[in-house]
Amino acid sequence: MNKELKDSTPTDSEVILGILNNSETALKKLYVAYFPMILQLIVNNSGDEDDAKDIYQEAIIVLYNKVKAGDFELSSKLKTYIYSVCRRLWLKRLNQINRYGGDIKDFQEFLPVEEDESERHADRDIQFKKMESALQLLGEPCKTIMEDFYIHNRSMQEICERFGYTNADNAKTQKYKCLQRLKKLFFQQQ
Repeated sequence: MNKELKDSTPTDSEVILGILNNSETALKKLYVAYFPMILQLIVNNSGDEDDAKDIYQEAIIVLYNKVKAGDFELSSKLKTYIYSVCRRLWLKRLNQINRYGGDIKDFQEFLPVEEDESERHADRDIQFKKMESALQLLGEPCKTIMEDFYIHNRSMQEICERFGYTNADNAKTQKYKCLQRLKKLFFQQQ
């Protein structure tokens, strides 16, 4: 695992945009960032590392499918969401293999949803969709520059070399112009 992936926890929006844009880097960062938390959960509750890997993989697939389907509403931090999904999946598996004597229905939902919080996250999902649409309308090379910088965390020097700018300052100026165009497109949408 390279040091760049290990040291950087992606933001929730980076993960969602990364999934929408088929970014392998975003998914790799997601795997590295939260797996230790899930490993501890599973190992502390009658499981082993292989169980943790299976459960984490299932949770990431759930997240991926929900984001891709367009019906994903994040009502908490992404870390909390993933933990909650893994916890529910693990309790379900324990129930299936009879390692757990209680009933899964005995557990309260891990994430209570407040009315206003649900609306706030629905609004955020709408904003993400508007941003995705604006990004699609942006055109090249701006779309790729924005994705490289904000989603793939590429440096201005890398972007400069990739697009053939004379120096990183010119690439930075171009990124700024692209960002202004993206903002304009975003705010023009209904």
